[in-house]
Order: sequence, then C-alpha cells, then structure tokens
Amino acid sequence: MTIKKSEQVIVKFITNQANQEEIEWLTEWLKDDENQIVFKEFVKTNYAVDSSLYSFDAAEVKKQLSIRIQKENNVFVKRRFSSYYKYAAVLVAAVGCFFLYKNFTAVESNQKVIIPREDSIVLQDAENNEESIDTVAIKNIVDQNGNIIGKQEKNRLVYNKSYTDGKLTYNSIKIPYGKKFEVELSDGTIVHLNAGTQMTYPVQFAKNQGRSVHLEGEAYFEVTKDKAHPFTVNTNELGVEVLGTKFNVDTYNESISTDIVLVEGKVLLYKGPKENKNKVYLMPGTKGSLVKQRNAFATEEVNTDYYTAWMKGSLVFKNASFEEIIRKLEREYNVTFINKNKTLGKEIFNARFDNEPIEVVLKYFSDSYKIDYQIDRDKITIH
Repeated sequence: MTIKKSEQVIVKFITNQANQEEIEWLTEWLKDDENQIVFKEFVKTNYAVDSSLYSFDAAEVKKQLSIRIQKENNVFVKRRFSSYYKYAAVLVAAVGCFFLYKNFTAVESNQKVIIPREDSIVLQDAENNEESIDTVAIKNIVDQNGNIIGKQEKNRLVYNKSYTDGKLTYNSIKIPYGKKFEVELSDGTIVHLNAGTQMTYPVQFAKNQGRSVHLEGEAYFEVTKDKAHPFTVNTNELGVEVLGTKFNVDTYNESISTDIVLVEGKVLLYKGPKENKNKVYLMPGTKGSLVKQRNAFATEEVNTDYYTAWMKGSLVFKNASFEEIIRKLEREYNVTFINKNKTLGKEIFNARFDNEPIEVVLKYFSDSYKIDYQIDRDKITIH
C-alpha cells in the first residue's frame, strides 16, 4: 500500500479502530509541532470540518486512553457509531481537538465518514423461531423444550458434545454483512463463518451415520477426525466429503464458481452421483473450482493464505476486478457501492489490507488509482 502510515493511523484513530500499539505510535508522532499541523490539515480536508488544534498534551492523551481502555475491559474492539457527533467526540476526548461547526448541515452532506449499517447475527431453531445474537453475551443455548444444548461464548456458539439415536434437529445461523462468527458443532468441528453466510446443521449428529451441514456463503472448516462418521459440506452446487481436515469453502451466490481450498488433509469434491466424471480429490495447497451450472471441476495449486486471510480480518485481492473488490467490501463492511464507472469495474487490481477501516481502503484506491467517490452514510458512489 502506498498510503502514509500517519494517514492510516489517523483514520483508524478517528473511527475508533486503532489498537493500543497504533495509538501509542500516534501519541509519540503528535509530539512534533509539524505533525500536529499535518494532523489538523488531514482532518480538515478528509472530514470536512473546521478545527482549531490547541497545544498537545501527551500526558492528558495517555490519561484519556487509560480511561477508554478500562471502559473496554482492556480490549480494543471495532465500533461503528450511529452519528457523526460520536466520531468527533472520540477525537475531542483523546487528542484535545476542538471542532467549530459553522454549518453542520453542509458538513453532514459532504462528510467522508462512513456509517455502516448494523445488522444482527440470527440463530433459527427447528421451529423457525429466530433469536438475535448479542456478541458480547455469555449464556446457555436452549432448544424449544428448554433443554440446554450448548453455550454462547460471545462471538462463538459451542454445542454439547454428543450424538443422538433419534431424529435430527437442525439449527441455522445467518451472518450479516459486516460480521464474522464461529460455531463449534457437537462433534467438536470448528466452523469460522464469514460475512453474508448461512449454515444449517444438526444440533446433534446421528450415531453410525455421516455428519452433514449445508452452507451458503463462505466458511473455514476444522473438521474433527472420525472415520465412523464422514463429514460432508453440502452447497447448492456440490458436496465436499472429508474425514478430518482443514479447508475453505467459498460459495457466495454472486460468485461465478464454488471454490474449495484445502489447507490440510484430503477432501473429495463431487456433483450429483459420485461417478468418476463428477468427482475430484484435492491435496493440501490445492484449489478445486466448479463453475456454477457446469459439471467439470478445475484444480490448481495456490497459496492458501490468500483464501484464509479473511479469518484474521485481512482482505486480499489477487488479480481481482474492481467489481469483485467492491462486492467483497460490501460484505466486509456492510455498506453499499454504486459504481457509475463501468470501465473501472473491469480493471484488475492486486492489494492487501490488514484490519483496516474502510476509509483507509477507499483512500488507498483514490490516491493510487485516482478513483473519485462520494459518501452518503453507508452508500459509496464511484464516479
């Protein structure tokens, strides 16, 4: 990325997404009078506000940061504030800037702070009852009869370890754009679910039968090895059968193909009956792809890190068209893009962003490729 580190950290700090190391770096950087001027001009230019920067007090900054850390239980988490005032409040409290709003209506219409939508993760039980999941909660998961079937541990569900002799009961979890989640199934298999994903799975798997789940979207599976109970991931296009392994499944509806990337172990991909012409085995470091509405598989060796980086909050674009990129950004940040530049949509890009606010991502494309855009809360229009 060509964006300056100072600009990157300023944006992350203003949007309350900077970690402790970045805040400490910014604190030291702002001790320089010239950097204070740079800071002031950057905020004024990029956030469309008039500001007066008074003397910088490093001790006061550290005091304010200490208070923030205590309130957050010593964990810096991503927050999406509901109004522009709250973004400004972060800056006022921690850096000592005072904003003078001459005409807030004009500022609000032209401001470059993105305010993503905030949607809930939804858990649906066998009776189609839906419950929104609060990702800061710790509580038991119960079935329709009040029986405890597992536990929620903040941003993950853990089901009780057991198999059943009876009829299978299914849960379904829906992950909205802008969020990720983790589920540990009743056999110990761990599933990392990406934004815009839905998975349907048994509360308990059946004894002496295969384990099977259905996926729409993207997920990374760490399957518990159990030869007596083969594990299958079913998508709308194909099936993935394993005994114990680690692999990524990308089957978003808007993608032209369903892609399986194997990190560890061995998997069988098949479409329809498991005849030789309809199946293929993957070895570690290999991607298997099935173009939707076709029967032929294609395989290639890949760097698996590119396809699993999303679990750590990273976005990796390799030979990706701009249209593909903005679709991924919509899922990652829960925003909407309107691309009026059709020529740009076909351009190919390579880039990587590690836990960056969307403002940083957009500024990178704007600075590097002269991309012009306008922001209206959660809508970004590309010209």
